[in-house]
Amino acid sequence: MPEETLLKVNAIDVFHGSLQALWDVSLTVKPGEIVALIGANLSGKSTLLDTISGLLHPAKGSIEFEGKSITKLDSFQVVSLGISQVPEGRRLFPDLSVLDNLIIGSYNRKARAKKRQNFEMVYELFPILKERENQLAKTLSGGEQQMLAVGRGLMSDPKLILLDEMSLGLAPIVLNDLYKALRKIRERGITILFVEQNVRRSLAEADRAYIMEAGRVVLSGDVAELREEEEVKKAYFGI
Repeated sequence: MPEETLLKVNAIDVFHGSLQALWDVSLTVKPGEIVALIGANLSGKSTLLDTISGLLHPAKGSIEFEGKSITKLDSFQVVSLGISQVPEGRRLFPDLSVLDNLIIGSYNRKARAKKRQNFEMVYELFPILKERENQLAKTLSGGEQQMLAVGRGLMSDPKLILLDEMSLGLAPIVLNDLYKALRKIRERGITILFVEQNVRRSLAEADRAYIMEAGRVVLSGDVAELREEEEVKKAYFGI
């Protein structure tokens, strides 16, 4: 019996206006995986997440989630099907409380019905958010703000969560806590696709990875295989 695929991106081209950002990009994500998208700035990683999320639409190719096409769906429809994106830069509502930021994450009908359970999950993963729930988001530390951004994404009750540059600006000890939380999120049955520039960390945390350059996927595979690829050693590890 073939392995089930949760997300399938099939040969998409994506444009920002007249500028092409992605060329013939394909990837798959299976249920329960942690998959990394690796590459330098402007390699197309964030554009790919935005396209999966419905913020952009491909000019060519298709995207399927749980076997159904989401190629032409808008972002609010994609969220309601079970895909949540935590954007680069967090994009919290700075003048709203921690609690209100989390509530905003549960706006779709399916998530509203499970709001209590999702609050419990978020506070179990990030106890500091419970302590800070009446504070304004802008008063949190950088690490706490990133926890809040991830928590808000979880409040939409996702089957697949997309994380864009979670490590930016964070101290290593804070980042370690966030990656521990990711592993616990996976244990709860939520699949993870994350964007990261730190190649060593990505290949330590993920099951599989896709490496992007200039809007194209140039390498992919299990992380153990990629660590041994000569191209990866030369380009990213200086070996």
